[in-house]
Order: sequence, then C-alpha cells, then structure tokens
Amino acid sequence: MLYSKSGKRLNRIIFTYLLTLMTILAAGQKKSDVSVRQKGTVRDSLFRLRMENDRWKVDEAEQKLESDTTLQLNPPSSTDQLLMSADTISADTVRSDSAKKMVIEAPITYVADDSIVVSFDGQKVFMYKNAKINYQDIELTADFMILDLETKEIYAEGTRDSTGNPVGKPVFQQGSERFESKTLRYNFQSQKGLITDVVTEQGDGFVHSALTKKISKEEFVLKDGKYTTCDADHPHFYLHLSRAKVISNKKIITGPAYMVLEDFPLYFPTLPFGYFPSSPKYSSGILVPAYGEEGNRGFFLRDGGYYWAASDYLDLAVRGDIYSRGSWATKLHTNYRVRYRFSGGFDFRYAVNVYGQKGLKTYTRSPQFQVMWSHNQDAKANPNRTFSASVNFSTSGYDKQNSYYSAESYLRTQKSSSISYTKRWENSPFSLSANLRHSQNSTDSTITLSLPELTLNVAKFYPFKFKNRKGPPKWYENFGFNYSANMRNTITAKEKDILKQNILTDWQNGIQHNLPISLPGFNLMKYINVTPSFSFSERWYFSHIEKTYVPDQLFRDRYGALTNVKTDTIQGLKRSYQYAYSLSASTNIYGMFVPHNPKSRIKGIRHKISPSFSFSYNPDFGKSRYGFWKQVQKDSTGAMEDYTIFDGAIYGYAGRGAAGNISFSVNNNLEMKILDSKDTTATSKYKKVNLIDNFSFGTSYNLIADSLNMTPISFRGRTTIKGVGINFGSTLNPYMTDQRGNLINEYMWNNARGLGKLGRLVNANLSFGLQFNSKKGEKEAEKNKEAIEGEEKVLPGDYTDYVDFNVPWDFGFDYSFNYNRPNPYEKGRLNQTINLRGSMSLTEKWRINMNTNFDITARQFSYTSFSVFRDLHCWEMSINFVPFGRMKSYSFTLNARTSILQDLKITKQRSFYDNF
Repeated sequence: MLYSKSGKRLNRIIFTYLLTLMTILAAGQKKSDVSVRQKGTVRDSLFRLRMENDRWKVDEAEQKLESDTTLQLNPPSSTDQLLMSADTISADTVRSDSAKKMVIEAPITYVADDSIVVSFDGQKVFMYKNAKINYQDIELTADFMILDLETKEIYAEGTRDSTGNPVGKPVFQQGSERFESKTLRYNFQSQKGLITDVVTEQGDGFVHSALTKKISKEEFVLKDGKYTTCDADHPHFYLHLSRAKVISNKKIITGPAYMVLEDFPLYFPTLPFGYFPSSPKYSSGILVPAYGEEGNRGFFLRDGGYYWAASDYLDLAVRGDIYSRGSWATKLHTNYRVRYRFSGGFDFRYAVNVYGQKGLKTYTRSPQFQVMWSHNQDAKANPNRTFSASVNFSTSGYDKQNSYYSAESYLRTQKSSSISYTKRWENSPFSLSANLRHSQNSTDSTITLSLPELTLNVAKFYPFKFKNRKGPPKWYENFGFNYSANMRNTITAKEKDILKQNILTDWQNGIQHNLPISLPGFNLMKYINVTPSFSFSERWYFSHIEKTYVPDQLFRDRYGALTNVKTDTIQGLKRSYQYAYSLSASTNIYGMFVPHNPKSRIKGIRHKISPSFSFSYNPDFGKSRYGFWKQVQKDSTGAMEDYTIFDGAIYGYAGRGAAGNISFSVNNNLEMKILDSKDTTATSKYKKVNLIDNFSFGTSYNLIADSLNMTPISFRGRTTIKGVGINFGSTLNPYMTDQRGNLINEYMWNNARGLGKLGRLVNANLSFGLQFNSKKGEKEAEKNKEAIEGEEKVLPGDYTDYVDFNVPWDFGFDYSFNYNRPNPYEKGRLNQTINLRGSMSLTEKWRINMNTNFDITARQFSYTSFSVFRDLHCWEMSINFVPFGRMKSYSFTLNARTSILQDLKITKQRSFYDNF
C-alpha cells in the first residue's frame, strides 16, 4: 500500500510511542527499575525495526533527537539482584540462588546523538553516534555501544565514514588512565574486559596490543604487544613483547623481547625480560652509565650510579666515571624544595685524571674537585628577609680536564660565588645585607675571598620636612641624606697558598662610611637646572704601614722588586677620610630644520643638544696635618719619595693635591620625520628616524693643578643604519710628549709639530654587527607548501618529492676594531676580530649551525664549530664538528628522543682531550 509522505510520518510517530510504552511495561514486568528521562521531544521515529531471518532487529534511527536523551539505570532491589561470575566477562551468565549476588554501586548514565534503542525485554540498550556512558569515575565514548543491563556489560566499537575510514573508536577513561581501541567489552561489576587493537600511554612510552585483557582496575595482560616511545599510529620502532603485564602508572614487566626497526625485526640481541618504570612520580633506581672511548684515558663508563627519591622534598643522585687507563670520578647531586618557602640544589664532584704510563716522564696524576650550590627563597616566604646562594668553586684545572660535556666550560676562565642574607625593617629606611663572596681566575690560579662582607644602608630621608605642614614647602625641606656602611675582610692569593695565609697579618679588612647629601636644586634663568651636592667618605683600617730606609739590607716591596726601604705593618685602628663639594648645571637646546619644498618627503629634522657643566672641589689630603702621607729616603743619594700609610688598602686612600675640576660635556641627538612609503592610505603618515642616536664629547680642567690641567678629550657615538647598530669612539690627548713618551706641559695646538691639531690620537674603536633573516623565504615556503598540499601545481609535473629551499635561515657577523697608541714614538697596537654565525633549515627536519671567530690581525681562527641536526620523529641524529684548534673533535650520535630510552643510541666520537 502506498502512503503519502505525511501519512507515513504520522504512522511512524504513533508506532514510536506504542513501542516505547510496550518497552516500559515489559521492563516493569521484570521488576527492573528502569526510568526514561527525555531532555527534549522526539521529532521523528525513535526506533526502526526490520524483519530479518524471521526475527525483529533494531536498526539505526533515521532522524536525530532534537536534544540529548538520557536513560538512567538505578541499582536493582535486593530481592531481584542480577548475578555475575567474578572471573568472567561473558554475557551468558545465568542466574543462581547459591551464587554471590552482585550490586551496581552507582547509577549508569548514557547519552547518544543519533538514537537510543531499548530491547523488548528492557535488558539491552543500543546507542548510536557519539554515544557516551558514565559510571562512577569511568567514562566511555564510541559511535556504537550495546549496554547489557542484566550482565552489567558494555560492548563498544567504532564505525566507518563514507570514505571507509574508521571513526568514533571506543575511548575508555578511568581517572587519569585513558586509552583508545578498536573494540571493547567491559564489565562494570568485575572491572574486567577484553580489548582489541588498543594503544595506552604509560609514562613516556606507548603500549600497543592486538588483544588485551583487563584483569583489574589498574592491571592489563597482553600477548604479542609493542612498547615504543614513538607516538605514530604505526610506530617506527618498538620492542616486540611476547608477553607483558602492565600496571598503570607504575611499571611494565615483559617476557622475552626484541627490537623492531621500520618493521624489520632484530632478533639479536634478545632481552630475556624487561622492566620499564612508568610512574608519574619520580622513584628510586639505578642510573645506567654511558659508554665510549677516548684516546688518552681509554674506554669509559660515565654517569652510572643510583638515584634515591628520598621524599617529595629531597632527592639524591650518586654517579661515577671509570676509565680503562686509571682515571675515575665521583659525583653527588641533590635537589631540595619546600613549596612557597625555598628551593635549591647542591653538587660535589671529585675527579682523578691519569695521563701516560706509570714510570714514564709523561705520566701525570691530577686530582681535581668542584663544589656548586644554588639556593633561592620564594618571594612569598618572607618579604623582609631573604637568603640566596650561588656557589661555583673548583680547583683551577677542573674545567680544563673534566668539561667533556661543554666547550663553554672548557673556555671559561672566570668564576664567582655569592652567599647573601638581606634583612629589611618595615616602616624604616634601614636594611642590612651580609655576603660571603669568592672569585677566581683559572688562568693564573688566583683566588679572592671576602669572608664576610657586611653592608648597612639607610634610604634617603629628609629630616627638615614637615609631615603635616600648611602652605608651600620651604627651601630647606629639600635637604636629603643617604648613608651606607660597608665592612669587608678579604684576601687575594694563589690557589696553592690560600690556606697558608695568616688571618691577622695577611688578610685585608676595613670599614667604609659614605654620606652623600643632596642639597636643594634651583632653576637659573628658567632653563638651566642647577644642583649642588656634598659627599663625605670615611674609612677605618685596622692596620697601616710605616717605611724606613735601611742602607745595608735589601727587601722586596709589594711588587717583588728589591729595595733598601723596609715596610712594616702596624696593627691598630687608623682612620682616613675625604670630602668634596660639587655644583652641576644642565639644559637642553633644540634646533629645527623644515624643508621649504612642500613636495619633500622630509617633514623636518630636529637637533637636540644637551650641554652640562660641573664644578667639584676637594682639598689636598697630602698635607702633613692630615697624617695620611709621609716621606722616606729611597736610596744612598738621599732622594726622598712620598708614600701613603694606607698603600694597598681595600678601600683606597685620599689622594695628594687639591683639585678644582671644571667638567664639560655635550650630548647630541639628531632625528628626522619622513613620509612612510609603506602607508598606502589616503591620510599620509610620517615616521620618526634616528640619524644619530647619540654623539658626545667631553673633558675636564683642574684649576688648582700646576701643570697638565686638562684631561684627554673623549668622543663617543652610536647610530643605527638600516637595522645595523654602529658604535664608535676615540680619545685625544691635548699634550705633547718628549722623545721618551712622557707628557710635557705644552698643548698640541701651540706647538709647530701639532699646529692645528685638537690633540694626539691615543685610542680609537669601532664595532658593528649585521643580522640577516629569511622572512621572505619563510612566506614563500609556506605558500609553496600550501599549494602542494592543495594540489595547486604552479608548474606541470609530479611534485610529491618536491623540497623547497626557500627555508628559514639566518646569518650574522660582528666586527670589532680597536687601536691604541699611548706613545707617539712607538708603534700602535691594532686589534681586529670578526665573529661569523649562521643557521639554516634545509627542510623541517634538517638544521645546520655554524659559529666561528677570526682574528684579522693575527690571521688566525679561534674556536670554530659546525653542527648538523636531523629530526627523525621519535629518533634524532646530531653531528658536531670542531675542525681545528685545541678543541678539535667530532661526534656522531643517533638516539631515541625520550629520556626513558636514553641508552638506546649509536655514538661515534673523538674527544678534544685526545689533543693533549
């Protein structure tokens, strides 16, 4: 019989409601508590039945629901509980009065985008399209599901789209555990299941399995599985596991296993068993050493040891190195952390390097050590009290002999350390800091220690300012004071002698007080800012020197030269002080140039001139009434020399001779406004361009000195031309010299030899750098890539293997020029260096880097390196090459990218230690 479209729709709606009513009645006859909740109304038929093999079968609905439909299964009553065996997931479980009765502990909720079909007996629910089931902490999604209410089982699988590709695969999530599979059969009551083609993430790796059985909430067993760190659907490499047991977020235990690379099995070597930790938390364990060979020290095992996860706040790693020719090393590293309070790390390393054969002259045995400590306090822990540490101390030869990981460590010659404690008092200007400092030069093994160094600071305060005043402030209220005091106990000595120094006689110590006073400034003629100031500094020393002439004896002075002058150190407090007055004035002068041509692209050029003058005066502290300077006979002729009793003191000393210096300097800035050629809008826009960022010159003149009153004239400049920063400078000495190079009190411009010259060039420097990037190449590469992916061939032919060389790259170089000629009768010293660096990515996977330095004057290369890197998805390849010099070496490494398989690698190298 033929029906109209509207009649067929009406029959389908009536049939839907009748079938729904029959389903609810059938469920009620079985005394199962099934409730149906609809969040929306049914637009079209909810179910569709078809006859197949003399049986009614449920098919997918033709139309989607207007909104989600949710069915909730409540736990059955105790008189009619559903039974299930504890060790099976089969749906064929039968009811038994003697069997243990099972109870679902929480409601099961489920939704589907397309349709939900309930069987006639009410015990099975069929869900179509983006179905989702929630039970306690379990969430399962798939395109098709069957929920068996009687056996508490769920079956899920995906479907295929119009192109035949699988979509809507089952995704199971319980807590932090999540995996995707082809099919899944799971029992909510026993928490067991059978899973096909599953991939689970365990720590840094992935476990693939064609058939897996879930035997408990956190345990899986599998056969013929794969373990890999490759995240591709078809991994590029994996360990084939004959049998394995996976305990989620804890460990993976396997039976016999072998490696497979690109589907090619490597049966040798075969692992008899395997253990892979996969805990999200760190845990204790053995640290597997790296292996290799060096020409001088032989075969080695490095960084093997044990890691101890003591607690959430502390860990400890003990490592060791051993070489076949007698060298060895031990290393201790620990990290500590207390959240919101502090964190840090400590390292101690001790190494013994043996070179040559014992009994030969070339045999050397060199013990070295290094101590490193870093400590940082959280800013929230205490805003008024902080403690920090940065310690890097080692013997002078440690980096040279043990920096096999870093060329930077090998080339470093300077080290410093600091342990600092700072205290601030709230609502007061006072603060106190205590420091322990260290610095060393590994080139000459010199060490400087400051143990301790205390500093007291008082922030600027205005003692004459009224808190609750009325009317304008008085001029004297702007008087401001600062105060700082520094106490230091320090020594400088060679590494081998540092522990032999006497703390009373060899260590230098003292206290320095500084009291700068800012006086009220004022404006002169409205445009000139005038600022007076006064500074006072006092030094307390606990020892000083006295010199006497002894004609019949020779002594060594502090520089090691022989002399008849004996120097004695006198213990006791002695004070030295000095003070100075100063007055400074500054202003700004502007000049403007505007082109007369209205069509000119230049709107204007502005010149800013900032002159500044200052006058400072300090008295002659070399006078006898101060007691800071004395005289002593220096030879048998009776010649006398002046010396200060504070010679060599840590804070210096007050100088001889009064000084009344007038200083003058001028800063210049030149900028232009020009029409922006890139602006295509109707409204013209101008941009600012700096022609000269800064050009300054200055000098000073001592009004009190009897000769050589003028200091050298200095010139400094900085500008930018098309993104290139250029710095330049020079120094001119205005005085003539004699034939020995000593200055004489005669200006260059007054002498016939220097007539017309402002001064004699003493120093000149120039530096600039260029950086080139492939911004245009990046855009073209992206455009070509999109054209290829979209099959928009610009040229005919097959472009599947096309490699675009319009790739990201950069290249840069820095040039430095320095010229010094203090004596016009000697040849000047010229230094020129250039640094070249660059990188290029041939493809997304290939990257090349280069860095070199060239001394143009000496015509020699310094440290030069090349590196090539290849991204192999789950693997990586690197080649590092230093072609010449003391660091001449090479290395080739092919390794897995994950840290858990860090020992899965192929390495070939030649260490720079083989050059020694």
